[in-house]
Amino acid sequence: MSDPKSGDDHPHKPKLNPGDQADPDTPGAGENVCRECNGTGKLGEMECPICGGTGVVIEEIGGG
Repeated sequence: MSDPKSGDDHPHKPKLNPGDQADPDTPGAGENVCRECNGTGKLGEMECPICGGTGVVIEEIGGG
């Protein structure tokens, strides 16, 4: 069974993690260090649930 928020229903799209705000190729978005695990990808012995163990999240970049 596919989770619609994970991006698994579109094999050509990368999997999004809970901390991601946008797809990696979205204009105005870029990688940032995960604030939950400070870029380590781990919380104690466990994989960080926010970045999915990558240590980075995709966030909207911008100004006003």
